[in-house]
Amino acid sequence: MFPTLDPSERFGADHYRRHVELFPEGQFVALPDEPPYVPIAATTTLRLNLDLSNPQHRFPAFVGGLSLTAHDPEGEWLYGADVGVHPDWRRRGIARALYAARQSTAVRLGLRGQLTVGMLNGYGAAAGRMSAGDYYERLVAGEIQDPTVSAQMRIGFRPDGLIPDYVHDPRCRGYGVLLTLPADQQVSLR
Repeated sequence: MFPTLDPSERFGADHYRRHVELFPEGQFVALPDEPPYVPIAATTTLRLNLDLSNPQHRFPAFVGGLSLTAHDPEGEWLYGADVGVHPDWRRRGIARALYAARQSTAVRLGLRGQLTVGMLNGYGAAAGRMSAGDYYERLVAGEIQDPTVSAQMRIGFRPDGLIPDYVHDPRCRGYGVLLTLPADQQVSLR
């Protein structure tokens, strides 16, 4: 689901098993309606704290490695470490349903809401024409669309800052956008 992400930053089967042990109520998978019942989408979360006035961080160090050792059972935010839908199942509302499940979890646990970092997956193609800062400003202003962050904004996430060197991925040139969705907001399902 993340073909250009550096392999050292990708979750594997053993990591997912550990996530379920660590924070079962924060991990979700989607299965098809008919056999074979193999996962077609998933999202990984953990609870943590983040100073929103200083949001700079690097994945996976921020989440405590690929085993999510930064999970804090008392953390005030639900941090979405990933969400992915198999390419054959995209554009069916599955990612939105996973974001909604995450939001319900944040509300049920009495958290401030969701945090995530959206990878600027359109920036790699635009990098020769503009800086990452210009790309971000134009994205927030609605002048351009990014395949990942624009979709997350349509769901209801608010952009709260550009994060350089977030991941090793050529599509985003390492850039991510801190996104927040307060607990009193619902995920837009349209």
